[in-house]
Amino acid sequence: MQTINITTDADGIATLTIDVPDQSMNVIGPDFIADLDAAITRIASDDTIKGAVIASGKDSGFMAGMDLKYFGSMLVTADGGRPAPADIFDKVFVLNQLFRRLETCGKPIACAIEGTCVGGGFELALACHRRIVGDSPKTRLGLPEILIGLFPGGGGSQRLPRLMGVQAALMYMLQGKLFRPAEAAMLKVVDQVVPQGTALETAREWVKANPTAATQPWDVKGFKFPGGAGAFNPGFVQTMVGALPMTLKQTQRNMNAPVALLSAVYEGAILPFDRAIRIESKYFAKVAADPQAGNMIRSLFVNKQAAERGARRPKGEAKAPTMKLAMLGAGMMGAGIATVAAQAGMDVVLFDRDLAFAQKGKAHVESVLSKRLGKGMTPEKLAATLARVTPTASYADLAGADFVIEAVFEDVAIKAEVTRQVEAVLGPDVIFGSNTSTLPITKLAGAWSKPENFIGVHFFSPVEKMPLVEIILGKQTGPAAIAKALDFVAQIKKTPIVVNDSRGFYTSRCFGTYVQEGAELVAEGINPALIENAGKQLGMPVGPLAVSDEVSIELGYKVMTAAKKELGDAYVAQRSDAVMTQMVEMDRLGRKNGKGWYDYPEGGKKLLWPGIGETFPRAETQPDVDAVKERLLYRQLVECARCFAEGVLETPEDGDIGAIFGWGFAPYTGGPFSHMETVGIAHVVAVLDRLAAAHGDRFAPTAQLRAMAADGTIFYHPATSAKAA
Repeated sequence: MQTINITTDADGIATLTIDVPDQSMNVIGPDFIADLDAAITRIASDDTIKGAVIASGKDSGFMAGMDLKYFGSMLVTADGGRPAPADIFDKVFVLNQLFRRLETCGKPIACAIEGTCVGGGFELALACHRRIVGDSPKTRLGLPEILIGLFPGGGGSQRLPRLMGVQAALMYMLQGKLFRPAEAAMLKVVDQVVPQGTALETAREWVKANPTAATQPWDVKGFKFPGGAGAFNPGFVQTMVGALPMTLKQTQRNMNAPVALLSAVYEGAILPFDRAIRIESKYFAKVAADPQAGNMIRSLFVNKQAAERGARRPKGEAKAPTMKLAMLGAGMMGAGIATVAAQAGMDVVLFDRDLAFAQKGKAHVESVLSKRLGKGMTPEKLAATLARVTPTASYADLAGADFVIEAVFEDVAIKAEVTRQVEAVLGPDVIFGSNTSTLPITKLAGAWSKPENFIGVHFFSPVEKMPLVEIILGKQTGPAAIAKALDFVAQIKKTPIVVNDSRGFYTSRCFGTYVQEGAELVAEGINPALIENAGKQLGMPVGPLAVSDEVSIELGYKVMTAAKKELGDAYVAQRSDAVMTQMVEMDRLGRKNGKGWYDYPEGGKKLLWPGIGETFPRAETQPDVDAVKERLLYRQLVECARCFAEGVLETPEDGDIGAIFGWGFAPYTGGPFSHMETVGIAHVVAVLDRLAAAHGDRFAPTAQLRAMAADGTIFYHPATSAKAA
């Protein structure tokens, strides 16, 4: 066997130690499936084996889910096409059959869980007769498949409700929420929590003491779901009747997997278990057959992991972890970066022009971390982390820093002065990163005497929560600077994308089109409630007017005026420019001053400003919601395509990851480039041509898109993505 080592002790207890080679975490692939099948046959047929314990041979944890590369191969035929749903069913049902064989092999099977146990690994545990977990604050268990466009397909959607009740199980599965060990025990999902490192021995003792405990509760005659189930159970019916509209509201009817999960749970709960797992596999195959799942898996898991593991890191550059960070600017962004850097173990010199501002920045660090006390943060860890942050107003205190991040006011002259002052202390060989969100990196690099050591490091607010960091390369940025920046992002456990220099880079530029198109629609007299609801139905976190308030209408106005000044006659004015100007002149700046597109009554719920209709008169004829959704979507798509055509983006992977994690582009699509491929490049060009004819050249497709539509080229192809992971 390649993935499982079997040993048997003097008491006849077999130990199956899972150790999938060439993987940092155990995953389910074809070799593991074959080995587990053989192991079950041996356990069932060998009379000297009285029972078995399943454990992990890796320090990284017990087991994750399916090897997603293997899963992807199940969705492609030999000639590169997509298999029929019936063929997909036959492939995915193999795992369900295997776990069913395990729990009905006639001998007690215990699972000894130390560390992470999620997805298919947790479904394996659920198929065991006893689940014993080593207690650790880092241990998580559960079924998070919904987060990547799938749902539990190895019996999890049937076993979990039979253990903890339908309502509670749905809450966890629909959110992809994970259990801590004590929580899982309280909900009867695991049987025993023991001191860390003792799960294996405890599991062996249980098997030895319970030689006949080889039947699952749902295989005992008269079994009833906790809380009840079945078409005539009032509580079950009420749960299912309420769950569907709630799910449709939360997903805006865009996601396939949550509805399929509800169907599998409902139908499975009124059928015998062997029929129930077939129902699960039927719905799982239906979800897997749709491109949505593949797109989400590719962007949210495979490409995201590749980015975090250094897919864009220059080859041959030595590791360059940051030991001491010079953080310039102690505002919300600077203090947030200082927080995550100190948490990662770095010493941070938090600089601001005034010591009081620097101290206020450190107070922000303390405030953020204090809220985590009791949630993995201890008073001792808090004190140690704070001790690593030194506030100062003296450039001399930056001495010894091996990486610089600047987050001062968005003004070229101010940034240049700060840059020169820092170089006077540290010298030009230290890598200097600017957190600017719009100013060209190449221009800013002119203040550093070695521009090859200057790079953009664009964080998103709030830094502590937002997962993405956009690395921007100036025209002279060198490989050492890229490696240093990416190593820093890895240290703080965030996801990087790498883009080339341009005004607004990738994320700010493309995100801005969503806000701008919302303002264009307002200028045309479109009902603001229609605009906002269309944005949310599209799958964006909030409508374009709401997000404009959050980031500040004034900021958009400043970016627009700066672009006008920089580009001169080349600047192409839009109706949205006048809308922003008018809002700023009326002092409606957004949430920050309590009035923007929305009003923010103290202690009350925000509501759309009633004066929008007077300021921007309502058109007599209103479009339908699909027309508004189309404009909001395609305005973003065409700008993303322009970034690719202009070389701002070098890979569609960066484009999809950056869109989803940077500005919340509809995750169910897998990102703008995955979405364009799914609907077809020719279709995208046709829609853009129609929109450009009706609404202007901002929708005009790129020459590259036209060429791709003509010759059938796609973004995720070596010819158009030479640097892809």
